Amino acid sequence: MKLQQQQSAFAQDVAKLINHIFDQGYSVTLGEAFRTAEQADIYAKEGKGIKDSFHCKRLAIDLFVFDDQGNYLHNAMDYKEFGIFWESLNEKNRWGGNFPRVDGVHFERREE
Repeated sequence: MKLQQQQSAFAQDVAKLINHIFDQGYSVTLGEAFRTAEQADIYAKEGKGIKDSFHCKRLAIDLFVFDDQGNYLHNAMDYKEFGIFWESLNEKNRWGGNFPRVDGVHFERREE
C-alpha cells in the first residue's frame, strides 16, 4: 500500500476516533499531526520525541480531550478508553498510552 493510501486510511480512523470521543460526551481539539524531520530531530535531542516520528509521515496525531465542563484531561489513563477504541480500529494503530514513555494524547499507525 502506498504511503498516501496509508495516510488516507489513518485519517479515516482519526475521524472515527474523534466522533467516538464526542459520542462519549467529551470534546476534543487537534494537536500536532505533521512534524518536519528537522523538528523531530530537535524534539529527539530535547528528549520530547523521537527522530523517526510517525508525525513526519503524517501517520500520527496528538488529540487533546476535555470533559463536559471544559477541563483538559491531563492524565494519560484518562485516554485509555480512547486508546482501546483506537487500537480496535486497525491492527496497525497504536496508542501512546502503551508506550514505554507514556504519551496518552498520541495516536499513530505503523507504516506498512
